[in-house]
Amino acid sequence: MEKLDLGALDLVAAIVRAGTLTGAGDALGMSQPAVSTQLRRIEAGLGRALFHRSPGGCRLTAAGEILWRAAEPSLVRVEAAVDEIAVMGRDEILRVTTDFGFASLWLLPNLGAFREAHPGLELQVIASQAPMAPRVGEVAVRFARKGAVTADARLLIEERAMPVCAPGHPAARPGLDGATLLHLQARTDAPWLDWDGWFADRGQTARPGRGDLRLNTYDLVVQAARAGQGVALGWLPLVEPFLRDGSLVAAGPVVHRQDSGYWLEVGPGGGRAAAAFADWLRGMVPEATTQTELETA
Repeated sequence: MEKLDLGALDLVAAIVRAGTLTGAGDALGMSQPAVSTQLRRIEAGLGRALFHRSPGGCRLTAAGEILWRAAEPSLVRVEAAVDEIAVMGRDEILRVTTDFGFASLWLLPNLGAFREAHPGLELQVIASQAPMAPRVGEVAVRFARKGAVTADARLLIEERAMPVCAPGHPAARPGLDGATLLHLQARTDAPWLDWDGWFADRGQTARPGRGDLRLNTYDLVVQAARAGQGVALGWLPLVEPFLRDGSLVAAGPVVHRQDSGYWLEVGPGGGRAAAAFADWLRGMVPEATTQTELETA
């Protein structure tokens, strides 16, 4: 079996992120045939196909999923290290690490006010499926259970999740019998609530998942729910804007777990920028939590 070098992993990463060989080529500055040739060589060396190819794009095979689960966190750290090296010696730079769902559904929609208050600050938001503890000068917002974060971490948002769906979906009426469930595809030890956990909290057994849909980032799960493709677990306050505008409605009761949720962690040597960002986050959360209680009362 051929050993994989960093270039091979970069190629795999580009295909996963772009979803097509052509898109991966654009990202890497290569032609589509060149990407296809290199991928065939990598797969031949491994003795396994890494992607299912179709006119609609590329989807990871079982072997590809195994490789990507191992490679993705490492690649994110390498890319972050390269970015950190690139800005060494420059002032007023802040790196924030978090997951895809928090970054796209909460942080970016609310970030304008912070940036207006700190116009000279260069901000880098690094999202991944499983963000790590913050390094020197970083701020991390991580979903975790109590005991899995640094000693000085602060629980920013307690976990509250409830079934949500589009208003025209059959599950908008009471009961989830026969509803297509939308799942966040994640590692088996993921700290957040899944459908098995939600049903267990209600004293029920999760039904078989025939016809269910699994997606690998939470923003895709929310998009699918808004498009009427099924019922998602909606984490509050991430889905609050869609509850307010009516594109999502509650399809079941809230499960509240006080020992898990989004934690705020400030790495060593964070300085003024990290302190200012942490203060801003802490100031925003009570407002979001109050809104959550109003929406789910």
